[in-house]
Amino acid sequence: MRLLHTSDWHLGRSFHRVNLLGAQAHFIDHLVETVREHEVDAVLVAGDVYDRAVPPLPAVELYDRALHRLADLGVPTVMISGNHDSARRLGVGAGLIGRAGIHLRTDPGGCADPVVLADVHGEVALYGLPYLEPALVKDRFGAEKVSHEAVLGAAMDLVRADLAARAPGTRSVVLAHAFVTGGQASDSERDIAVGGVEAVPAAVFDGVDYAALGHLHGCQTINERVRYSGSPLAYSFSEADHRKSMWLVELGAAGEITAERIDTPVPRPLARIRGRLDELLEEVSYAAYEDSWIEATLTDPVRPEDPMARLAARFPHTLSLAFDPEGREEDGGTSYAQRLKGRSDQEIAEDFVAHVRGGVADEAERAVLQDAFEDVRAGDGRQETHR
Repeated sequence: MRLLHTSDWHLGRSFHRVNLLGAQAHFIDHLVETVREHEVDAVLVAGDVYDRAVPPLPAVELYDRALHRLADLGVPTVMISGNHDSARRLGVGAGLIGRAGIHLRTDPGGCADPVVLADVHGEVALYGLPYLEPALVKDRFGAEKVSHEAVLGAAMDLVRADLAARAPGTRSVVLAHAFVTGGQASDSERDIAVGGVEAVPAAVFDGVDYAALGHLHGCQTINERVRYSGSPLAYSFSEADHRKSMWLVELGAAGEITAERIDTPVPRPLARIRGRLDELLEEVSYAAYEDSWIEATLTDPVRPEDPMARLAARFPHTLSLAFDPEGREEDGGTSYAQRLKGRSDQEIAEDFVAHVRGGVADEAERAVLQDAFEDVRAGDGRQETHR
């Protein structure tokens, strides 16, 4: 069985105020053509279809066109909700849409209810695990604690139990949206940490033939059977070196896996350049970046006059400008964004306590902060459920 694994479309997202809807529409064209050209048997979309819970109307219209085009191909599609999506909104009409071969899995209660397809070698069960907010599903799944590892492990136990009750030789695929240990993050992914621990071990997916993951925006292989497709477009300059692609996965008769990367269209290359303004404007080697989207960091000891306009004269697609003067003290000029980069909400709150009070939070205070963040996450989820 030939599967096309993609994720993290983030329909409606912009790139430093540049509207990407045209590029996203081009990606959908490419996706449909790939399905047709490679005679794909099923399309897997592992979450974050939209960029936010209430997407703009043009993004909804693009999603609607994508579903119609996939349905017209007669190729089944399995799609889960991610942490950026509103599971309830994305799942509206799932029963009716499923009759057209587009199978939406947005309800945690359906984790062990697979889409069952068949080829000449027998049946393949495709399980869709939507993004699981630990505080909201812990009791439902009987998980031991509020953590991503605990709830995802409990969901996978249900999957393995269902699989064990099926005919011997039934092959299996799981779609999930999570941060798996060993994955490399980018700046454009929303933090899903709970209690400061966000990663789950790849072993949680033991027992299935292939795990099609979403959430991380870089295409990567955790192991032969656990892979991220990554986002089809770059959504931050931290992805400047990414090769954007989808996985074309061949699932063999005995569950053996072969996978090939299918590149996705690049609307415009990204480049990060650094140096004094005069160097950036005059250096011949930078000519290769003149048509790229640019993130420029100026190192002039004194801030130059009108730097953005001068950069734009050579690099008309400059989108981001930062300053890192030569010779400054190690941490004296670090921007607020730079100081927060890579830190969880919990760590930022603990830093604030230490800054205001002059002493670090003790264990009891850290527990209070952790409970507060978990209550907020759960409250947001409950509010979404009742909208």
